[in-house]
Amino acid sequence: MKNNSDVYKDYLLDLSFLIKEYAQEAKTKKEASEFYKGYLSCFHRIISLMQQQANAFDIPLSEINLEDIDPERDLI
Repeated sequence: MKNNSDVYKDYLLDLSFLIKEYAQEAKTKKEASEFYKGYLSCFHRIISLMQQQANAFDIPLSEINLEDIDPERDLI
């Protein structure tokens, strides 16, 4: 049986992966409608916030699978 910290870490890794996947999908569709422009903006804010909080708690972004995305570069 996994301990609680492993469960939370696995949860964050999976959640980060899914959020990035949805953000990339929204980026490819943003020209299709205003909805996807707003949808992408939301992912920009969520990923930025998750990265800021990780930094505040001294959690390396690689530990939560957010090291390979820059919201300013990748989600605008």
